[in-house]
Amino acid sequence: MKIWQLEVDLNIVTERGRGTMSEHLGIEFIEVGEDYLAARMPINQRTKQPMGIMHGGASCVLAETVGSTAAQFCVDHRKYYCVGLDINTNHLRVVREGYVIGTAKPFHLGKTTQVWGIEIKNEDGKLVSISRLTMAVLEKNN
Repeated sequence: MKIWQLEVDLNIVTERGRGTMSEHLGIEFIEVGEDYLAARMPINQRTKQPMGIMHGGASCVLAETVGSTAAQFCVDHRKYYCVGLDINTNHLRVVREGYVIGTAKPFHLGKTTQVWGIEIKNEDGKLVSISRLTMAVLEKNN
């Protein structure tokens, strides 16, 4: 089932992140399907903690970035916008190098809230972390 209200252009979505934390961490959107959006993030000096592994906060940033971006494309942009309300992340595996890929799929797309599941995997396809992101759907004041 297609969930998008607007066409998701990966180049435009990545460009929207210019000058933000997404750009600082090197997050780029790489794939869109009928019911998911995926982005990747490099594991380097910007995304590691002192022990040389991916920082848990960096995985949360990737999860919220891909989930909240997906949420924006599931509402009528003329009337609504989405903001993060809550995020919960479980870290399952250490990553020291390469890239991780976060894929967001909705659990619930309601009128006032959305709930997204984000799986972050390493380049071998092994699960690194899972997140649940709750978004508030707010009405624009024109």
